[in-house]
Amino acid sequence: LTTPMKIYFNVKIMMAGSTLRKVKSRSWKKQRHFRLLEDGLTIWYKSRWAGRGHSTFSVTELEAVREGHQSEVLLSIAEEFPANLCFTLVFHGRQGNVDLVAESPEEAQAWIQGVRKLIHKAQTMDEKERLDQWVWDWFQKADKNKDGKMNFKEVRKLLKMMNVDMNEEHALHLFTMADKSDTGSLEIEEFVHFYKILTQRDEVWKVFQDYSGDGEKLMLEELENFLRIEQQEGEQSAQHAKELIDRYEPSETAKKQSAMSLDGFQMYLCSQEGSIFKPEHRHLYQDMSQPLSHYFISSSHNTYLLEDQLRGHSSLEAYIQALKRGCRCVEVDSWDGNDGEPIVYHGHTLTSKILFRDIISTLKEYAFKTSDFPVILSLENHCGVEQQTVMAQHLRQILGDTLLTTLLDGQIPQQLPSPQELKGKILLKAKKIGGLEDCNDETLTDEVSDDEEMANGEAESPTAEDPPKSKSKLSRELSDLVVYCKSLHFHGFEHARLHAKCYEMSSFSESKAKRLTKEAGTDFIRYNTRQLSRIYPSGLRTDSSNYNPQDMWNVGCQIVALNFQTAGLEMDLNDGLFRQNNCCGYVLKPDFLRDGDTQFSPDKPEGRQGYRPLRLSIQVISGQQLPKVNQKEGSIVDPLVRVEIYGVPQDQAKEETSHINNNGFNPVWNETLNFIIHTPELALVRFVVEDYDKASRNDFIGQFTLPFMCIQAGYRHIHLLSKDGTAIPPSSLFVNVSISEFT
Repeated sequence: LTTPMKIYFNVKIMMAGSTLRKVKSRSWKKQRHFRLLEDGLTIWYKSRWAGRGHSTFSVTELEAVREGHQSEVLLSIAEEFPANLCFTLVFHGRQGNVDLVAESPEEAQAWIQGVRKLIHKAQTMDEKERLDQWVWDWFQKADKNKDGKMNFKEVRKLLKMMNVDMNEEHALHLFTMADKSDTGSLEIEEFVHFYKILTQRDEVWKVFQDYSGDGEKLMLEELENFLRIEQQEGEQSAQHAKELIDRYEPSETAKKQSAMSLDGFQMYLCSQEGSIFKPEHRHLYQDMSQPLSHYFISSSHNTYLLEDQLRGHSSLEAYIQALKRGCRCVEVDSWDGNDGEPIVYHGHTLTSKILFRDIISTLKEYAFKTSDFPVILSLENHCGVEQQTVMAQHLRQILGDTLLTTLLDGQIPQQLPSPQELKGKILLKAKKIGGLEDCNDETLTDEVSDDEEMANGEAESPTAEDPPKSKSKLSRELSDLVVYCKSLHFHGFEHARLHAKCYEMSSFSESKAKRLTKEAGTDFIRYNTRQLSRIYPSGLRTDSSNYNPQDMWNVGCQIVALNFQTAGLEMDLNDGLFRQNNCCGYVLKPDFLRDGDTQFSPDKPEGRQGYRPLRLSIQVISGQQLPKVNQKEGSIVDPLVRVEIYGVPQDQAKEETSHINNNGFNPVWNETLNFIIHTPELALVRFVVEDYDKASRNDFIGQFTLPFMCIQAGYRHIHLLSKDGTAIPPSSLFVNVSISEFT
């Protein structure tokens, strides 16, 4: 079959429906009927027996389809079901995967290829197709009796579903305007018109009017003026105006006149180019040839855990998810296993156990899918010498050339190599017998003092039951694999300045790091220009909660390890910082955190050379199609917007708008929030939308976090993310941002 025929054929099979086995464990395998709905985007499934209950999810929630035994669950039943029947649907964010088994290899292929094609289609839709898709989705949801038409009663219900609170009269007025055929119901074309009237945006129209001579269109020169004056685009405005008309203007007539209609203008403002994030900072735009110690590195703590630190499930999926999020430093806690195979879990707790070698295989497969830059494998080793040697063998055999085992140029380094030089490499961080200088010295003892973590303030494991041994034996094979990341106990900044090597690094608990920041901030910054430091959450955070990473970044700590599995403010900040530079997991520190003689102190930002505070002014204009928080019929949100600044202590600030009653669909605030930013290079800006509740805590609706240095001024849309960090289109905020020198 030709490719288009194959796609058509697969989609036909999916629409007809298939009985697939949904597998959750070795004992939980149940048959479910799956089918693709007419919209070509919604997958519907129900158990054969359950009367009316069914579930659905959208292809847009899927990230990939894995073929064969590509999950722990499917591997555990590999004897029972051959690989050619098995596949896994992988969801965006932290949502669990779905493991399925088809009845025949042909049926499995139809679903694997079909869903992959649909995912690709959903990812490559342009703004207009996306809009049509939402309209179609709403129509499907609201057409309760499935007659392909929508009567006024169904429209009233739909408005509630869409988070719109509108009085009966106004709704009827819009309905009648759209019901051109005068039949008392809307067919899909009429409904598209209805949706258009509903989503007409007066605030965008006003901006359009300010620059349009005839109120109908923006001529090329008028669009240039808008880009130069409002969007602060300067020289490139003329060229950019042409490109925007080509890209976003739907009307051919307007295009011929080199003009832009209101529709085109709105499309541009809602696109990536009209977003608050500078498009040129989304790509790899930083110098990647500086020493590793000059970068912030996206880092995960106890990467194997998917839940809490005491009873949680240890999983290979947790590594895959962290690496997919751009994480470049993952952690392994290894312990002696019963049959000579080292295992990984959170020692002295009830978390489940996984094999060390399985983690290394997962790392080999997923390490470089999101980013080519090096991955640091941070090993907390609790194994005896025999199983340490087994670990060394697994690392060498499974990772092969990917594992860095020798100096790059054979020279003892004065500074760490760069991410560029280490592309595609995995670096082991662990204890080492002696240093790089003594590689040939056979007389060295293979005993090193135990657990640097214990000595540095507090243990990483909440309950260290073995009495601390002062010395532990290291396997020479494992020690030899450590090159640029030798773990060492920290003896103070003065000692490090006089004796430390650039490849030696220490770990600090969050409380120890906070104390050092307060007592000797500038010393810590200088130390971090040359050496790596790793910060980890307090052992008391057994619920896998996180600390605020900003305080550690302010003093240049590179490896600030967070519990990636826990959504919330701290992970929003991490995702926000690393959203730039192609999400590669490395962000170049500002120059005053890379200079070994720096005078910078986060507590006195005005003391540094080149100090230039800025004024940030954000006019929060409106919101669009905010998601419902409460799925109860008839409940509608009362949204407010809060802008939060994270950075040096003087920059920490929050301002919020008032709340709007009962409107999540198109609330208008028109309120301006002002901030002074003393150290723009370290500031992150977080936009949060909440559902106001006077009786209890506000509910979270959506957020977006980005580095201050990545903000585009002018009229911009902020595309909101869920608590989990995944996109929730078409939800957005419309703002006008201005940045000026503070004098």
